[in-house]
Amino acid sequence: MKRTPMPPWIRQRLGAGGDYAATKSTLATHGVETICTEAKCPNRGNCWERKTATVLILGSICTRNCGFCSVAHGRPEPPDPQEPLRVSRMVGDLGIKYLVITSVDRDDLADGGASQFTDVVLQCRGDYPETSFELLVPDFKDVQQQALEVLSRALPFVFGHNVETVPELYGIARRGGDYSRSLELLRLAKEHLGTETKTSIMLGLGETDSQIRSVLEDLRSVGVDRLCMGQYLQPTRGALEVEEYVHPDKFAWWRQQALDLGFTWVISEPFARSSYHADEIQA
Repeated sequence: MKRTPMPPWIRQRLGAGGDYAATKSTLATHGVETICTEAKCPNRGNCWERKTATVLILGSICTRNCGFCSVAHGRPEPPDPQEPLRVSRMVGDLGIKYLVITSVDRDDLADGGASQFTDVVLQCRGDYPETSFELLVPDFKDVQQQALEVLSRALPFVFGHNVETVPELYGIARRGGDYSRSLELLRLAKEHLGTETKTSIMLGLGETDSQIRSVLEDLRSVGVDRLCMGQYLQPTRGALEVEEYVHPDKFAWWRQQALDLGFTWVISEPFARSSYHADEIQA
């Protein structure tokens, strides 16, 4: 199959400045994983130069195997009880004021990993009270109510969960996921946690405009406040191929559509990722 040629606007400097190197070294010193590396994020140079990173807790082995993702899958190790302390020390060394915390899917754990999220936030907040938090969580399959109850002990934070793509493409792009389940989690989070909620969608997997519009309407119907829209980029040779490189002008158009629907914070551009510039609060 002929690959879709990469357009000129899909270019990103990885970055290798002093702050980039310092961030990389600090993460390695404390043994902290980042989704920046595991998911081969194109923004890691930009973020690391600004001394920001999205930490990946609960290991780097996922219990699922989504077609768009480069994170390894298999049988993960048990949660590390020292991880909250290691993350907190990293926060202190880098002077992080806004920490985004995410994880792989942990369907093997009774609470989906929610208690580890809570422990990391409470440890970091106890050591550095000025730090704010955003959680980017899995869908907590079969344990959503329980997971949210556990997470409530770590409020306040922005609650993020990515729907990733349109429901029509879940069968090929998000095996093991369920669109309705993700919507329900976002609805429950708004209802039970009363916090800002956020999600992210990738474009370029073959979705149509009408399908995207329907997803945006679904998200607003369950109270989602913040939205990120970015270009899907094939992370590895074995991952799904890009069907379309969406022009930056179309991303700008989608941003306006989302604002018109009532989203309060929208970033929509080719290199946008769910935690990219997450600390920038729009008026």
